[in-house]
Amino acid sequence: MKIIISHDVDHISAWEHSKDLIIPKFIARALIEWCFGYISTSEVKGRLLSVINNKWNQIEELMEFDSSNSIPSTFFIGVMNECYLAYRKDIASKWIEKIRLKGFDVGVHGIAYNSFNNMFEEYKTFKKISSLDTFGIRMHYLRTTDNTFQNLARIGYVFDSSEKAMKNPYKIETMWEFPLHIMDGYIICRNQRWQNRKFKDIQHITINYLENAQRKGILYFTVLFHDRYFSDTFKTWKEWYIWFVTYCKELGMDFISYRDAILELDNLM
Repeated sequence: MKIIISHDVDHISAWEHSKDLIIPKFIARALIEWCFGYISTSEVKGRLLSVINNKWNQIEELMEFDSSNSIPSTFFIGVMNECYLAYRKDIASKWIEKIRLKGFDVGVHGIAYNSFNNMFEEYKTFKKISSLDTFGIRMHYLRTTDNTFQNLARIGYVFDSSEKAMKNPYKIETMWEFPLHIMDGYIICRNQRWQNRKFKDIQHITINYLENAQRKGILYFTVLFHDRYFSDTFKTWKEWYIWFVTYCKELGMDFISYRDAILELDNLM
């Protein structure tokens, strides 16, 4: 079993949220996690400072870590705004260029999911901004309808990773679907919007996911870790990601990109 790691970029800065309620919710979340003993006082202070300092992404830091660990991760960048994804297209363009210069792949963090025309416009916008001819997508909040995957394939995406299921990759017309197996928030936050699990419990759950995947014969185990959480202000999240990478290496598992996995899958067909 090989590991595919990807990162959704939901936020670039705090101040891009001047017209929504995400900053008050962010502060309330920190206080709830602190009151229940899941984060420290220093983490609360650090999160408040991140708002003041307008630093809400850890893309550079995460690229440095992934590069030093030979992880060919994929970053999904948004080019439309909705559901608290609020950064501008020119900002997205700058980060796409930075990520590609570092040798990482980029894909669409999809907003349009229930209108073919809007989905196609989003595809064309990303293609123009990124100068890529082929790329993949993951939907923001994993939003889909019965027609989403077929429309993505018709539009021309080479892969999608928006279905959450313990399945192997499968093809929809010419597009490969890579089901998502672990998302950071799903195992660190149990049915809530805030952290409510301790580190040892999170480790145990992760190991169970990996063992279950191996029993089911999963070829490519897909993991989503949001760049924003690679920070000492989200200590549990950052430590979990570092531990996960180390643990997989100790098990002798290889890391692979979506694109290279597609090459392997196409050769098997």
